[in-house]
Amino acid sequence: MSPNITGAGAKWSLGPRRRAAVAVASVTAAALGLGVLAGGTASARPAASSGPGPVVTRAALDPALVAGRGANVGFAEQEAENAATNGTVIGPDRTAYTLPAEASGRKAVSLTPGQYVEFTLPAAADAITVRYSIPDAPGGGGITAPLDVTVNGGNRRTATLTSQYAWLYNQYPFSNDPNAGLLHPDYWVTECACVPAATTPAPVFATPFRPNHFYDERRLPLGGKYRAGDKVRLTVPAGSRASATTIDLLDSQLVGAPHVAVVAANVLAFGADPSGRRDAADAIDRAIAFAKRTHLKVYIPQGTYQVNRHIIVDDVTIEGAGSWYTIIKGHQVDPGRSHTGVGFYGKDAAAGGSTGVHLSGFAIEGDVRDRVDTDQVNGIGGALSDSTIDGLYVHHTKVGMWFDGPMTNLRITNNVIADQIADGLNFHTGVTHSLVANNVVRNSGDDGLAMWSEKTGNADNTFDHNTVQTPVLANGIAIYGGTDNTVSNNLIADPIREGSALQVGSRFGSEAFTGHLWITDNTTVRAGTYELNWNIGLGAIWFFALEKNIDADVRVTGDHFLDNTYNAIMLVSDWPVKDLYSITNVHFKDVRVDGTGTSVVSGRAAGSSTFENVDARNVGAVGVNNCGSFHFTPAGSEFALTDLGGNDGGGTTGPWLAPWELPNTITCDDRPPVVTPPAPSAW
Repeated sequence: MSPNITGAGAKWSLGPRRRAAVAVASVTAAALGLGVLAGGTASARPAASSGPGPVVTRAALDPALVAGRGANVGFAEQEAENAATNGTVIGPDRTAYTLPAEASGRKAVSLTPGQYVEFTLPAAADAITVRYSIPDAPGGGGITAPLDVTVNGGNRRTATLTSQYAWLYNQYPFSNDPNAGLLHPDYWVTECACVPAATTPAPVFATPFRPNHFYDERRLPLGGKYRAGDKVRLTVPAGSRASATTIDLLDSQLVGAPHVAVVAANVLAFGADPSGRRDAADAIDRAIAFAKRTHLKVYIPQGTYQVNRHIIVDDVTIEGAGSWYTIIKGHQVDPGRSHTGVGFYGKDAAAGGSTGVHLSGFAIEGDVRDRVDTDQVNGIGGALSDSTIDGLYVHHTKVGMWFDGPMTNLRITNNVIADQIADGLNFHTGVTHSLVANNVVRNSGDDGLAMWSEKTGNADNTFDHNTVQTPVLANGIAIYGGTDNTVSNNLIADPIREGSALQVGSRFGSEAFTGHLWITDNTTVRAGTYELNWNIGLGAIWFFALEKNIDADVRVTGDHFLDNTYNAIMLVSDWPVKDLYSITNVHFKDVRVDGTGTSVVSGRAAGSSTFENVDARNVGAVGVNNCGSFHFTPAGSEFALTDLGGNDGGGTTGPWLAPWELPNTITCDDRPPVVTPPAPSAW
């Protein structure tokens, strides 16, 4: 799609992408704010005494490093590499298309049949979530394989793992066929530094080409309440079809009793089948219609309900028994024009949208196995104003939640969105005065959280205290245009490729940035990925002027950029438009940078930014990689840095913001050697 960068000043271009959507210290449950997990009764069998104690992390970090940031969750995360095992620890590795790169913390444990990994519960729990990967079928389509789960050596349960929702290949928008040739031979391909269709002899690419999206997760009730110190062992039984089972992490939690609503339109009274054998969509529709006439809420009790289409919602409250108990599960079907599947949708904005919708306490389990951007196979969709979405678990849909405005005043809180083919959540077109807070997004196939101001700007929205982990493609949080938006107190970890933790982008047909954009008190870790099309590393936060100037008042304040693979901060324009668009009015203040593989700042556009109290340490290259617009004029770079004071620290080359670099000394080096920084630590 674009020529490769071969040196300073060489041309590059990032082609368009269609949008759809190690050891750390052990800590106590009290220190994590996990009071909900405490006080469990003793299990029937005594806890085993051997093996390491529990090591609880957040995004594979010591929780003290991210205190007050990210989602406040009711589960404890434990990385498999910190647990007892007779398997093989794989990683660390940040190279795309590898199992360690897509793992939380870039490490995991590989088990062959007969091997195990054993976790010590840090607090009382009655349910676990296991993040894992098993191989694909030779021809694609996935396999299933068993995993034995025991607690203290007894109470064995067998969970069925699947790779049917994992393993994508090839160029965007990807293929399920590991043996397929290039989807776009007329695109620039980094691996051959050529356009294959225009190259003689045509290059040959090994298959599978660019395998990715390896992981999935499985939730499993333990069948009883277990106490802190009990041992949960995951064992691959003999005869498993999976040649290797990779365990990334285990989340444990105390789910508690199901929620019961007595005064409500119970879907069972309208014919819904809680066994999942018969389609329940019509029964849920009847319950909604009755509830609206009688001013009741709809209650979906414990059970699995088959729904293979959209449930259209407007002016209604729908409650489940809890996301572990009420499962809305559907197949992806083809009604003749495009796929559809399970989802709760507001009316289209062109039809006036929906208002007064309140959804809570259930899971949506989709059946999406490939990426078709025109398909409406999202968990939640449409236009929802003056509405709330709380406590859902959304799994295996295309996009967990995709909103097409104009719409206003939507609050999305306390949800888990996992294993999506595309985005986790996207505010698309004219979404205003809305909040996304205290959600967990893990393993999205595109941006984890996005505001996309296509044609109509988003305004006055906030992404606050969310945790985004392992987006396989693109960014943890991306803001594409808009006015007066805020990204605050989030934790973003382990983006894999062609994106990074935070992006401010003028691209995808978005409206201009106007007013202000506050990026405040966020923490990123192990970010700054390899950009496949440009063949360079990105910053943990990157500003990208592709279609317009970025000149709104942008303030990056109080953010922490930890263990950056390349640079922490990048400001870049695309080569074909580098003399058209610039990035100005960006201000960095009270920022900490702990570890960069290369520079602290990479300037690859015309423009300017200010820096105040930006402290850096463990910097792997010159503090500022300043290329500007690649004209290398006698007057210096076209990108200027202003030192407002208090910018301390540095690395191997001295102070990161040295006087000789200011305001616009050319220090351009496209690919300096990458120096692996030490693990982050207390400042």
